[in-house]
Amino acid sequence: MINIVLFGPPGSGKGTQAQHLIEKYNLKQISTGDLFRFNMKNDTALGKMAKSFIDKGHLVPDEVTTEMLIDEVKKTTGTNGFIFDGYPRTVNQTEALEEIVKTELGNEISVCLSLIVDDEILVERLLKRGQTSGRTDDSNEEIIRNRIKEYYAKTAEVAELYKQQGKYVEVNGVGEIDEISAKLFAEVQKLK
Repeated sequence: MINIVLFGPPGSGKGTQAQHLIEKYNLKQISTGDLFRFNMKNDTALGKMAKSFIDKGHLVPDEVTTEMLIDEVKKTTGTNGFIFDGYPRTVNQTEALEEIVKTELGNEISVCLSLIVDDEILVERLLKRGQTSGRTDDSNEEIIRNRIKEYYAKTAEVAELYKQQGKYVEVNGVGEIDEISAKLFAEVQKLK
C-alpha cells in the first residue's frame, strides 16, 4: 500500500500531479477541503459541527477534521493507497494521521512528496489562473503572496517531522507537466 502526503503551495500544480499519481497507482485522494464541502453539503453531523465553527470565522478543530478523515478512509475500498492533500498541516494532525493509517489500514505513511516552485512563478501561475477561473483569491497579488506565506508557515513543522523520519522528498515543480509527473513516479517507485 502506498500512502502519500502531498505538499505544494498554491499554484504548484499539486492538483494536476495528484490526478497523475491516482491514475498511475490506483490511489484515492483525500482532500480536507473536499471532505468539509461534502459533509456540510450533505448535512452530516460532522458537517454541521464544522459549519458551526466556520460560520463563526474559526478554524475547524483537529478532532472534527480527523473524524471526517477516519470516515473517508473506512469507506474507501479497492485502492492501492491514499494521497493526503491539505492534511496534515500541524504536528498534532501529523500524529493523528499516522495513527489513522496504522489503526485503520495497518500501514504507515510511505512518503511526503513536496512540490517546490519559486514564489514568483507561483504568483505568475495563480494570476494567470485567476483570469480564467473566476476565483477572486487568484486575481489579487497581495492575497496570493499571503496564501503562499501562510502555506510555508503552516507546513514547516510537518515537513521537519517527515525529514526526521527520512520520508520527506522535494520535487522540482517547474517544467513540463509530464516531466514533473515522471519525477514523482520515480520517487514512488523507490518505495516498492
